[in-house]
Amino acid sequence: MPPKRTTKRKANDTDSESAAEITKASSSKRAKASLPSGETPDIAENGQPTNKVLPTTIIFPKKLAGSLRVATWNICGLAAAQRKGFKYYVEAEDPDVLILTETKVNDAPVDPVLAGRFPHRHWAISEKKTYSGVAVLSKIQPLSVTKTLPGHPDPSSVKGRILTVEFEHCYVVGTYVVNAGEKLKTLDAKREWNTHFEAYIRELDKKKPVIWGGDLNVAPTELDLANPKRNWNKTAGYTETETSSFARILDPPESDSSESPGKFVDVWRQLHPTDKHYTYFSYRFNCRAKGLGWRIDLFVLSQRIAERVKMCEIRSEIYGASDHCPVVMEIEGEL
Repeated sequence: MPPKRTTKRKANDTDSESAAEITKASSSKRAKASLPSGETPDIAENGQPTNKVLPTTIIFPKKLAGSLRVATWNICGLAAAQRKGFKYYVEAEDPDVLILTETKVNDAPVDPVLAGRFPHRHWAISEKKTYSGVAVLSKIQPLSVTKTLPGHPDPSSVKGRILTVEFEHCYVVGTYVVNAGEKLKTLDAKREWNTHFEAYIRELDKKKPVIWGGDLNVAPTELDLANPKRNWNKTAGYTETETSSFARILDPPESDSSESPGKFVDVWRQLHPTDKHYTYFSYRFNCRAKGLGWRIDLFVLSQRIAERVKMCEIRSEIYGASDHCPVVMEIEGEL
């Protein structure tokens, strides 16, 4: 059995709601939850756990030899997540690159946990206080960093929503994509974002392969949310406008030009073609306990490097520090 990376934390009063621990078999990269007593934890109908606070013990296996580990997590505010055990996940996962979304920071934070682990830390910060925000934290030094969405007519509206980090062999793009809003009131803003982001990711892909990760604020198919019929064209994240835009990125229409646009791959879905697992469970209406969620946190890769992905998992037990679960992948070779 290979060595395991372990982080433990002492349970507090709130942990009584779920005293689960994460254990990992050396043959699997998928987390498996169990109570310290050996009892089976509560599991929703879709197969995901229902714990509402972080496990008291977090253990993940060592990454595959010759691979890099990349993780993305919507933390719903860094300050709040830090109070709920944020650092224990980061220490256990120990990714080479960590994309954080909805950081809600007003300045680049001074966090010894992050500074000691990631020498290269880049923060895209919104002009609006304690709002949105993206970070890309890396053990690998980038060649360049960009915090804009080229061509967008309102740069201030997308500030803090996108961060592009260029490495030698690829781009890593972290996004906290615009939300279409309650009653779809900001769907026009989402259309504007989609138009310019589609063009942007295509331009990047012409230069180098792209790893796009973060909170994409779209459930791509009916498998990616608990109640698709009830939400179709009524709820932000699951409308014709949003799903068709995402589908075009994955599989663009044939071009009249001699150079056809490259395809992209939703790597978790490729590896889990029928699973109905989610990354976001609202704190409202007891959604976590009922297994009522959405899969809106994703990794999307240029097709020509997708085969290098050896693992992509939703860390389903890592819930409670945020209303989202992290997603992690391991990719062979260098960035």
